[in-house]
Amino acid sequence: MNFRKIQLAGSVLFFLLLTFAQAGSQNLAKGWVFNDLNRNQIQDSNEPGIEGVLVSNGREVVRTDKNGAWKLPVDAEVEELFLIKPTAYEVPVNENKIPQYFFLLSPETELNKNIVFPLYEGSKNDTFSVVFFGDPQARGEKEMNYVFHDVVEELVGTNATLGVSLGDMVADDPEMMDDISSGIAQIGIPWYNVFGNHDNDRDATSNNDRDRTFSRFFGPSTYAFEYGDVAFIGLNNIFFQPNGKYRPHFTEKQLLFVANYLQQLPTDKLVVLMMHAPIVACNNRNDLFRILESHEHTFSISGHVHEQINLFLDEKDGWKGKNEHHHLVNATVCGSWWCGLKDEMGIPHATMNDGAPNGYSIVSFTGNRYSVRFKAARRPADYQLNIYFPEEIKTTELAKSRVVVNVFAGSERSVVEMKIGHNGSWLSLQKKDQIDPGNLRANQLNTYLEQEIKGEVLEDVLGYKMDSPSVSTHMWEGAVPANLPPGTYTLTVRTSDMFGQSWTAHRIFRVIN
Repeated sequence: MNFRKIQLAGSVLFFLLLTFAQAGSQNLAKGWVFNDLNRNQIQDSNEPGIEGVLVSNGREVVRTDKNGAWKLPVDAEVEELFLIKPTAYEVPVNENKIPQYFFLLSPETELNKNIVFPLYEGSKNDTFSVVFFGDPQARGEKEMNYVFHDVVEELVGTNATLGVSLGDMVADDPEMMDDISSGIAQIGIPWYNVFGNHDNDRDATSNNDRDRTFSRFFGPSTYAFEYGDVAFIGLNNIFFQPNGKYRPHFTEKQLLFVANYLQQLPTDKLVVLMMHAPIVACNNRNDLFRILESHEHTFSISGHVHEQINLFLDEKDGWKGKNEHHHLVNATVCGSWWCGLKDEMGIPHATMNDGAPNGYSIVSFTGNRYSVRFKAARRPADYQLNIYFPEEIKTTELAKSRVVVNVFAGSERSVVEMKIGHNGSWLSLQKKDQIDPGNLRANQLNTYLEQEIKGEVLEDVLGYKMDSPSVSTHMWEGAVPANLPPGTYTLTVRTSDMFGQSWTAHRIFRVIN
């Protein structure tokens, strides 16, 4: 890839000049932020303003004064105003658990009236966890119910502090957003959303209008909030062109917002970027990198790809920070777009194209540190890998046999080992990107699903055909000892990830003459 080189000093100067140019001859919106002691979302006489809260128009970022008051310029480019939830406070949520931290502007908005944002006193705990969904992507009511039964029901009562969907909540039907949100709300925690390419208004004629319905249900498609020592930034990086096609891209307005916000943050805070398309797919990611590199602790997460990939970005990728930047392409709730044979509950197995099961991530934070744990839908928490090896193998075939392992959330920083028998020695497995054998087999069954029984295509009854499998980035392989005598053996595989989390799985096989 060819990367455009931009110096940090020049980049910041550009942003400042553009900000000053845009700030001239604009209307001003004003209001205040207050401590809503009785949580009725109305400022009563005994409820004081809150000083130092950040408020934005999606471009500039200002702090409230000692009375909680703020002012911001408003022009044709400004479509909403929002506060950035500070640590130790909460914002109200609606009946679907959607945080209400924003005010949507319209031609009828009277800017001479105060816009008021209530805050509730909350926890100051710097240890918490976040559930991340990638692409629920429900096509109609049937697949919406798959989302509820496959992942939502097992999360009801979770001890996670909040949740985030990383785009493509629906599949080209934005009016479904309310219904699917009402189901996800049953988990019982505040839920933020990122804009995805399938969340757009297809009748819109400009990029600015593509998130119209999304904003009506969820608020701004670019925003920020804080918990503990972590600053979360949601970015709409799906840019629609006049021909209706899109490309991953950050707008100048978004880059200004991130730059202005990060200037207000202590440099030791962890900055977490949330987006739909992977950051490496954005044509102007270097512009964002130059801004983000001012902070030592960073992490970003996306969906869109329907595979799970850990990327560690360095100079060859355009990143010039002190440490590599970790970007997680998150597992998707819909897996392979709800494809695959249905189980006894009528839900497709939806295995992703890289052989990992559909599911979600739980990211835990302590101070400015984080760890990621993958969770397969409706499977035990320790179901983290698949082992592929024949159930029965001849002694003459041992020398050429290979153990293949798919570690669903594995990365180049994972260690994977195996042993034969309960007292065997641990042997290292080697990372080797390849197609998952189980996924390949599922794809090969497609021809059977094309058949008809009594005029009905089996695909409509048993489950959608699988897409062609992709080369998985989290595969390992190795050889078993060639001198194993006939008998029954336990093959044990263990793996440890970059966060020190360890997982073990077993496979029983027989050696015969």
